[in-house]
Amino acid sequence: MTAVETHKTACILCYVNCGLEVEVQGRQITKVRGDRDNPRSRGYLCQKAGRIPFYTNNTAHRLTTPLRRTPAGDFEPIDWDTAIGEIAEKLNAIRAEHGGYAFGFYGGGGQGNTLGGPYGLALSKAMGSSIFYNALSQEKTGDYWVNGEMFGAQNCHTAEDVDHTDLLVVIGSNPWMANGFTRAREAVAEIRKDPARKLLVIDPRRTEVAEHADLHLCLRPGTDAFLLGAILAIIVRRGGEDRAFIAAHTEGFDAVRDALLDIPVDDWIRVADVPRADVEAAVDMILTAPSMTVRVDVGLQQARNSTLNSYLEKLLFLLTGNFAKRGANGLHAWLAPLMGHSRPDDVAPVTGQLKIAGLLPPNTLPAQILTNHPERLRAFFVDSANPANSVTNTALVEQAFRALDLMVVIDVAMTETARQADYVLPAANQFEKWENSLFTYEYPRNYFHVRAPLFPPLEGTLVEAEIYARIVRAMGDMPDDRTLAELRTLAANDRPAFAQAFRALTRGEPKYAAIAAVILYETLGATLPDGAAAAAPWWLPAHRFAADYGEGVRGAGIQGEGFDLGENLFAAILSERSSVAFSDLGYEGSWSLMKHPDRRVRLAVPAMLDWLRRLDPADAEPDPDYPLMLIGGQRRNYNANQIIRDPRWRKTDPHGALHLHPGDLAATGGGAGDWMAVETRVGRVVVKVEVDENLRPGQASLPHGYGQIYDTPSGRVTVGPRLNVITDCDDCDPIAKTPYHKNVAIRVSRATPSEVEAMERQAALVGEVA
Repeated sequence: MTAVETHKTACILCYVNCGLEVEVQGRQITKVRGDRDNPRSRGYLCQKAGRIPFYTNNTAHRLTTPLRRTPAGDFEPIDWDTAIGEIAEKLNAIRAEHGGYAFGFYGGGGQGNTLGGPYGLALSKAMGSSIFYNALSQEKTGDYWVNGEMFGAQNCHTAEDVDHTDLLVVIGSNPWMANGFTRAREAVAEIRKDPARKLLVIDPRRTEVAEHADLHLCLRPGTDAFLLGAILAIIVRRGGEDRAFIAAHTEGFDAVRDALLDIPVDDWIRVADVPRADVEAAVDMILTAPSMTVRVDVGLQQARNSTLNSYLEKLLFLLTGNFAKRGANGLHAWLAPLMGHSRPDDVAPVTGQLKIAGLLPPNTLPAQILTNHPERLRAFFVDSANPANSVTNTALVEQAFRALDLMVVIDVAMTETARQADYVLPAANQFEKWENSLFTYEYPRNYFHVRAPLFPPLEGTLVEAEIYARIVRAMGDMPDDRTLAELRTLAANDRPAFAQAFRALTRGEPKYAAIAAVILYETLGATLPDGAAAAAPWWLPAHRFAADYGEGVRGAGIQGEGFDLGENLFAAILSERSSVAFSDLGYEGSWSLMKHPDRRVRLAVPAMLDWLRRLDPADAEPDPDYPLMLIGGQRRNYNANQIIRDPRWRKTDPHGALHLHPGDLAATGGGAGDWMAVETRVGRVVVKVEVDENLRPGQASLPHGYGQIYDTPSGRVTVGPRLNVITDCDDCDPIAKTPYHKNVAIRVSRATPSEVEAMERQAALVGEVA
């Protein structure tokens, strides 16, 4: 019998990436527990992580050979050399004839699959492209735009000091189910047990975290901007702003105060449909708390008025002085920023859509393809993502994919997106390769976790670094072998000389700067211990961060000066299996991360103040044809992202049921357990229905992470609703084009007999494996 081994790794089901300690036997994970040595998560584990073996141990659905679409429309297996050669030839032809805007990239790393990102971006840069989409641009770019206006760059990002706060304000977020910060349930429980600390929740649903709250403002769906505006207006009318903080650290308060004083508070509270007394009590909690931190998530950022919501959320902690101090919000450090910063004139060539943080919103993707514009997208790479399920308006997305000249998908399984591709390249999974965390949102002490593989890559698969390196080499874009060999020798024997030679090469030749990650993989990577070549691109950020924030690196316990500090930081992140602290700038360090030259926050953002003045209560009224407001993508006990495809991993909710308030379900004439049709102006899905008394009347919910096509012993099945069949590309934020997925107007009716029969057959197939 194969011996049982214990290894350190991390969870892949959300971006917190809690540390895991797993027992491994052969190629199987047999036990999962929290890693008590991990300084971030400290042994914490939510209920979902224990089901990770359903991802790693079932290899029946894995891809193990490259696939090419045939003229008949199906796929045929081909060898790696053929796949790489044909893809490289097609990319070169498209680049030569149409230029960089013809190439687009989607992905670059998921929540637990991020180390391929630098290599995919290297290919994009080699193609001369800046057309880039990912999950963040589906959810967060309105927030990033506001950060750019207030803090000076769109990659200035705020975090929460939950562990030390006196008042935790949770808006449009449910950390009990979705985490979002480390040790989420333990942190909430600690606040509840301490009579000196408070929890305020603002959410239309009585969520699991709201059950723990001292006060829950159960607002009407889609009215966040009205309620937050009213709260801020009451604060300034009471004179509750922190005048000393505002004078010392901000600009533009007078314009903000004038706009807030113009708000008709009573009218806006009526729109939000919460008692005025509760709103006043919330303001009391905010103004009397020695410290407050505000936690938000996509419940606010994909709701109506989403970019304005992000602005008002930041005003809440800034006007009250709860910034850059213990227990408050602050800017956090990055080893390397997760996103970039875009100029105001940087727009997509076809749609004219503003790029934010270097990203384009995925719900504008079809318009970038389905056009005769000379700079339309013609070639598209999708890496570790499933936009056919996750992007607004599934039918339109799939139509766009079919119109491409070339589509390549890199993934571990035949996803719904892969089924649209011309080539599908099989990747190693997250536990078969070197990987790392990327969402280093802790504040003020930041951690980075590079983790070693638990298993070798499944036979026939490659790690993303190798896939992209082969493509770039086949395109003829790499330096010659002699240059690479010289760099490899220097990396092994004289790291300062390697640094000098590498920088001379990439600064002297822009085409080599574009593929710097691939060159590092081929040179420095070959010299790293334990086969950690794919982690080589982190060498550059380690040195840059050490040069810019040496005090923070030393504050985290890593010693050295100059070049040695960067080398020691890089060595530490490679060697520590339970995560390593790379920075501790202290609370005041937030000011050093500000990008405005004077390090002062810009409170007055004219576009946001104009939007605030234009808010119209009539816009919050329900559509009589689609009277229910759907939470599209609710977090529940056993749903996560699109990674786990095996339906057996779910202990509950096998069909991804629609939840309705009892009164709303009764009005349809249906009952719990029935199959019902959910309709919008663009689509219709049939779902199982369950009752949820924690929803407001008029509110419904469907979970995300469903809609996977899965082969059972008796036939192929789609597991749960493909939610984006019913979402509309045009129902989105006016600035960021973030879809309003948390406020989708729907109607619900009885399914037809034929629909019920079809869904019962599907349910029986799911039941065979689940």
